[in-house]
Amino acid sequence: MADGEPQRVAFFGGSFDPPHLGHLAVARAARDALRLRTVLFAPVGVQPLKPHGPSASFEDRLRMTELAVKGEAGFEISQIDAPDPSGQPNYTLETLHRIRARLPVRSRLFCLMGADSLLTLHHWRRAAEIPFAATLVVASRPGQSLQDLQQALPDGLILADGDSSAPGATSGIQMRTYTLTNSTGERANFHVLPGLDVEISASEIREQLRDSTEPATARRLLPSAVTRYIREHGLYR
Repeated sequence: MADGEPQRVAFFGGSFDPPHLGHLAVARAARDALRLRTVLFAPVGVQPLKPHGPSASFEDRLRMTELAVKGEAGFEISQIDAPDPSGQPNYTLETLHRIRARLPVRSRLFCLMGADSLLTLHHWRRAAEIPFAATLVVASRPGQSLQDLQQALPDGLILADGDSSAPGATSGIQMRTYTLTNSTGERANFHVLPGLDVEISASEIREQLRDSTEPATARRLLPSAVTRYIREHGLYR
């Protein structure tokens, strides 16, 4: 069993293909609102919902993410979602269980995602169990209603207004806290960061980088170190 002082840790998984300023904005807001000690950026090896895989290799995406988070307080890189030697996909629920087993007792584990990921959550493996393995934190679009959020959740989960006295109240970051209930009556908090209007798409950035007339636009959406890495390694051409 893990020992040491309890920690507040968020898992932030994704392709990071490439990591962009929107990813950093979401992670900063969650870190400040929830007083997180660590945000684990974990590039994924194989996503079950993306059978064609990422454009860049895992090694390139890992290195770009390392460059993107360098110098950011509390941001760390994790290889816990590295490609499985068997070729099997990486499943978020299993990853969260592995992280939980490594944390000290009474630690708080969060699962951070953007609004686009929330919209696909009901397709994830054993999705209804994920909020009870780690507290969900979602960077919601401004004005997104309770009904919108409920419709995005997996079957069997009911969303209701929860405790309004959330940690974000003292950080200056807008945050709303709801309560999720499953079919057995188990409850879990569900945090929404509604003030982040982050409409940056990694797929659009890749398209712009391929387009000789648009690369400058794409580069403005990326950390400068990531831009240099992409140029030096000829990625997304």
